Amino acid sequence: MPHHTASDRPAVLFDIDGTLVDSNYLHVEAWDRAFASVGHPVDVWRIHRSIGMDSSKLLEQALGDDADELGEAAKDEHSRIYADMAERLRPISGARALLDALHERGQTVVLATSAPQAELDQLLAVLDVDGSLDAVTSAEDVGSAKPDPDIVETALARADSPAEDAVMVGDSVWDVEAAKRAGVASIGVLSGGYGREELLAAGASAVYEDVAELLADLDESILSRRPSR
Repeated sequence: MPHHTASDRPAVLFDIDGTLVDSNYLHVEAWDRAFASVGHPVDVWRIHRSIGMDSSKLLEQALGDDADELGEAAKDEHSRIYADMAERLRPISGARALLDALHERGQTVVLATSAPQAELDQLLAVLDVDGSLDAVTSAEDVGSAKPDPDIVETALARADSPAEDAVMVGDSVWDVEAAKRAGVASIGVLSGGYGREELLAAGASAVYEDVAELLADLDESILSRRPSR
């Protein structure tokens, strides 16, 4: 008999940045200033297209051959600048209400992020939804972040759920690709700045404007399907 979660609905794995907290554009600004500070300015649109992926991959894409020489300094500067902007972080509309609704339905809710612990602490403080969460991942849990599937697989383990009985919710193609590689269905949201068609092309089962729209459609969404038996 296949294992399934206690709930009669799937476990839900959430990305945080750009999905539950309005942080993507702060990351873009922080990286923009960080790259300039190490003497390697990068066009801002290129930075945005890499938000949500593993930081080492982001640095490789942004800095090219200079990644080995300048990457660590840029990463440290990004962390410093981003921390200074933390007061500008806020939950995306509907985020708390959606997590509360899933919790009330008995669904397992896991925040599947590879954010460094210091950033994660800021994000959790902004969300203020501890009572609705079953587990949280961080950068310390994996060696490689999205689009590699490691963080999704770790979140599945924390949820005690097989891949076929879970759904990933994220804002970037990297979230969708990581879910697909882990065998998990996914829902995309537009709140991080990625387009509907590219999220669908990456493998998302559905795309919503934001988590507020997903909440409004909750009973009709794949978050209400019954897990496999």
